[in-house]
Amino acid sequence: MKKLFILLLFPTLIFAQKTATVTGKITNKFNHPIEGVAISYLDKGTVTNSNGDYSFNIPIKKTVTVTFTHVSYKTITKKFTARGSRNFSFSPILEAKSEELEEVIVKNQQKAAQGITKIKTQKVKNAVGANEGVETVLMTLPGVSNNNELSTQYNVRGGNFDENLVYVNGIEVYRPFLIRSGQQEGLSFINSHMIQNIDFSAGGFQAKYGDKLSSVLDITYRKPTEFATQIDLSLLGASVTVEDLLLDKKLSALLGVRYRDNSLFVNSKQTEANFRPNFTDVQTYLSYQLTDKTNLNFLGNFSLNNYNYKPLTRRTRFGTVADPLELIVFYNGQEEDTFQTLFGAISADYQATDNLKLTGIISSFNTQEEEYFDIAAAYNLGEVNTNAGDENFGNVEFSEGIGSQLNHARNDLDALISNIQLKATLKDGNNEWNAGVKYQTENIKDRIREWEMIDSLGFSVHPPHHTVSQDQPYTPYEGPIEAYQNINAANNVDIDRVSGFLQFSRKTSWNEHQIWFNAGVRAQNWTVKANNLPSESHFIVSPRAQFAIKPDWKSDMLFRISGGWYSQPPFYKELRDYDGRIHPEVKAQKSIHLVAGNDYSFTMWERPFKLTTELYYKNLSDVNAYSVDNVRIRYRADNVTEAYAYGLDVRLNGEFVPGNDSWVSIGYLKTEENIDNQGYIARPTDQRLKFGVLFQDYVPNLPDLKAYLNIVYNTGVPGGAPAYADVYQYQNRLNDYKRADLGVSYVFADANKTHSNGFLSNFKELSAGLELFNIFDIRNAITNTWVRDVYSKRQYGIPNYMTGRVLNVKLKMKF
Repeated sequence: MKKLFILLLFPTLIFAQKTATVTGKITNKFNHPIEGVAISYLDKGTVTNSNGDYSFNIPIKKTVTVTFTHVSYKTITKKFTARGSRNFSFSPILEAKSEELEEVIVKNQQKAAQGITKIKTQKVKNAVGANEGVETVLMTLPGVSNNNELSTQYNVRGGNFDENLVYVNGIEVYRPFLIRSGQQEGLSFINSHMIQNIDFSAGGFQAKYGDKLSSVLDITYRKPTEFATQIDLSLLGASVTVEDLLLDKKLSALLGVRYRDNSLFVNSKQTEANFRPNFTDVQTYLSYQLTDKTNLNFLGNFSLNNYNYKPLTRRTRFGTVADPLELIVFYNGQEEDTFQTLFGAISADYQATDNLKLTGIISSFNTQEEEYFDIAAAYNLGEVNTNAGDENFGNVEFSEGIGSQLNHARNDLDALISNIQLKATLKDGNNEWNAGVKYQTENIKDRIREWEMIDSLGFSVHPPHHTVSQDQPYTPYEGPIEAYQNINAANNVDIDRVSGFLQFSRKTSWNEHQIWFNAGVRAQNWTVKANNLPSESHFIVSPRAQFAIKPDWKSDMLFRISGGWYSQPPFYKELRDYDGRIHPEVKAQKSIHLVAGNDYSFTMWERPFKLTTELYYKNLSDVNAYSVDNVRIRYRADNVTEAYAYGLDVRLNGEFVPGNDSWVSIGYLKTEENIDNQGYIARPTDQRLKFGVLFQDYVPNLPDLKAYLNIVYNTGVPGGAPAYADVYQYQNRLNDYKRADLGVSYVFADANKTHSNGFLSNFKELSAGLELFNIFDIRNAITNTWVRDVYSKRQYGIPNYMTGRVLNVKLKMKF
């Protein structure tokens, strides 16, 4: 039997030995070795080492096509046909992508001079996070933070969520108003599968951008050049993107449909619930070439967020090892929320001359929101037995607080925002003029019916501002029962805005040094009409400037400074106080903003790297102080606060792995506010230290197996305060936020790995992978739940923890 087995195996062994070896060294025109050249053949692959050397085997009597690819060099292919087992030697000289690189370098230098960070679209497609997309990548940048992985909103350098500008194809986009938590938020407006360019500025931006205090995210959707369909599937949802050229290639059409289900994340949280939040989004971008000089464009979006929530129980253990506490809650009731938004914009681009371009835009945004809930909660807060020898070890043995809460809301909002604007760009050699004017109307109808009843050991807890002293249970209280919180308001607000800007930019040289500078000014006038109150008109002017110089040094350095007097006129949320009342007299928040930066480009390990450093300072006045609960922001609406922020942002990006761009970010921030001259305290966004990593890698002997890693570490922010409480008495911070997400995928087909026959020949791109969110299952807190006790009059801050470890399966394909 053994002899028969050897006879059967022998031909196979002989066949396996019939291979030929291909070796060589890959260099550039300067005879420098090129590391990290991806070599693919027969669905296999390898890469060159630090000396440019490579080696692989091919079968004999078969023609094999081998592709040599590198991000900085032109791709080449070579066919090998082995007639015998002899070795081949092939040492090509790769040609640099000189024309493409030169254009990219010039553009990047101009963006860097403007303090703008360009993010590659491939970074967004590969990024791993609970909310994939542009925002996931932004969270790894210094100065950008958010301790809520279920939200796509972000804070920049001490600002809040409402202080960031977001543009898509030059059109400002908006978010729903009544969102309270990241669980309700759903999808970002930005569809990552439709993006062509991503520009981000964390401060000191130009006058052509709008009136906000913190940042600008400028997105450009692409114009398709051929038919393609992309489908992404995962346990969290699906997306389909279709693009084509129609009508004799005059009409480019891009359509994206997305669906998301957050059940995976919700089931990993501490609250047991019947919960299936789902979010749907349909978006299209059309561009029609009317004449050689005129383009007509349409951007449309429809989104529907359904949030049906029925909590059952919650169990949270917190405190210290020596003194642990546990909160147990039993719920009854449910929450049903709906957020429906419609957005449409028509624009026309007219190239009047070679130097003059005119753009007209008409857009409208409508959001209809309903927030309905009735939830009763019975809770027990107790001390945990820490005696390891006791039979009740780990159980709650003494109750410090027993009570119940009833929360009710019937909130409705309907907002319509419409605008028309005209922009012009005039180029004259190295000079460029930009100007624009915009008229916008806003109508918001808002009805708030919201209250909370609190009962502790059978005694109703009255609101803190109650005039009658409460000494229950020792002294009976015979007055009427009042809600601890009670907001009852109906608002009808109209806001008319007229704004405009003018700016001048110039690129020149001083001796052999390259210089860029920009100066501009914005102005806005707005009138607020609310309910039956007298209308209020306001006017602001916002001058801004930038200067950058690239010295003619041996080291590749760029220095820049920018800043100005920035203003943020109040939007509807900023006009509404804690009780739901509108204050038309609220003024614009103002900030003197200064940014100094340096870019240092260098070579390390024979690969390109760039170190970016920015130092910033903000002096804020007429500040509208606010409180944050999850992602819900409530303003004081009084302009009686002053504040400041300063910090340092550092980012090192480059090819830590050959052919793959990654970065490491470090940020330091301090921001404080003085509310009505009571003294300086930390602002809700006082995120002192930030550390972020966006890392990409692949297996050297199997380059199609890729790994993507996101790491974020943020020190704790203030944990907030109970409603109606004095924030000066609640300055304890949440624990540090620590999170790592890992994605592993295998590429079956893409632009560098094509197939001429077989099943894979049907795909332009095909990859499959796994994503592991929150690898180390760290419990991160987003806010506190405040539990009150009538006996001690003490309020306990119980942390609300975010999502735990979650595994996701993903499949991407493009036809």
